[in-house]
Amino acid sequence: MSRLFTDQDGAERLLDDQGELIFYPSAFTDDDVLLERLTHDIPWSRHQLRLYGKQLLAPRLSAWFGDPGCHYAYSGIVLEAQPMPPLLLSMRERLVTLTGHDFNSVLLNLYRDGRDSMSWHADDEPELGPAPIIASVSLGATRRFRLRKKADHQQTVGIELTSGSLLMMQPPLQQYWQHAVPKTKVVRGARINLTWRQIL
Repeated sequence: MSRLFTDQDGAERLLDDQGELIFYPSAFTDDDVLLERLTHDIPWSRHQLRLYGKQLLAPRLSAWFGDPGCHYAYSGIVLEAQPMPPLLLSMRERLVTLTGHDFNSVLLNLYRDGRDSMSWHADDEPELGPAPIIASVSLGATRRFRLRKKADHQQTVGIELTSGSLLMMQPPLQQYWQHAVPKTKVVRGARINLTWRQIL
């Protein structure tokens, strides 16, 4: 992947013939306020995931919100969306203005410290359709976001997701790439990630 910079919106674009990343370093400048409010106001839970035939507790806390009728299934669990509170509705409006894309649901993950993580996966569930656009907002501690080609795990990309940043994953990236947030001993603070999606 090659890195290009745009003068128009300050975004960094990572280009490939099998998908595109668009990184906005400062999409949400009120990140400290958002982090505090979401940390205390969201009803966080720890899901049980089915991985490799085993039931395991997720190494992070999560919450799922969306418009009526939205549901999402991954790793052996089915989530029924809770109605979005005003704060999430406001964040969605800002995303629509910034990106030109609408989203009807959002998955929130709370990484309490560097021991919490996300394993390798692609957001390619059937309810996302054949060409999903994922908008990923980061708040709090900086974490390294890694990508690797499905066909060749030696081809990798790493991005430092800073607080207030927005990473857009454009089609057909989910078809050819996997991504992860690995454990780290360096990070001690908490991070909230909001991945906005359009459920069909």
